[in-house]
Amino acid sequence: MEAFVPAFLLALLSQIGDRPPLLAAILVDRYRRPITILFAAFAAHAAGNAIAAALGGTLTATLTPEAKSLLLAVALLFAGVTGLWTSRLPSRLDRWRLGAFATSVAGLFILALGERTQFLTFALSTGGAPWFAAIGATLGATIVSAAALSLDETRWSALPLRQLRLAIAALFLLAGTVIGLGALRLF
Repeated sequence: MEAFVPAFLLALLSQIGDRPPLLAAILVDRYRRPITILFAAFAAHAAGNAIAAALGGTLTATLTPEAKSLLLAVALLFAGVTGLWTSRLPSRLDRWRLGAFATSVAGLFILALGERTQFLTFALSTGGAPWFAAIGATLGATIVSAAALSLDETRWSALPLRQLRLAIAALFLLAGTVIGLGALRLF
């Protein structure tokens, strides 16, 4: 259970200003089916975080506590560095004719696969209870997508997402540095 809350908070923070919530807002403008898009976002995030948690769970027994802390530090530093630059606008998936749910699940899954939220989930899941990390990260990411799709693309994009993303990136860099120095016993 101890992985749930950190995964929830880290996913919530890392998704602000990221591309998956923006794509959810774009898709709700296109299809006008917010509940369908919300369930699709949940399914896409759940699938991606389940993969990350399963992979991280395989390392639980082989890593020392210091190695687990160092992996978390690297994940936080990665999340901080990637948060410093503006992401490209995601494809609007205009040519995809799979329907609201399938287009949303596939588009959001592909867009989010391998991004910082999943790397953070992977790192947290090495500490034990990987499924709690996956559930927490999925809920955190889905809440941000829900906020984006409830606002629509125009109003979501009007928020000060760049400033929030930069502040969160700085927080991740600081936390990653402190945890990394602690893992290396330099702090």
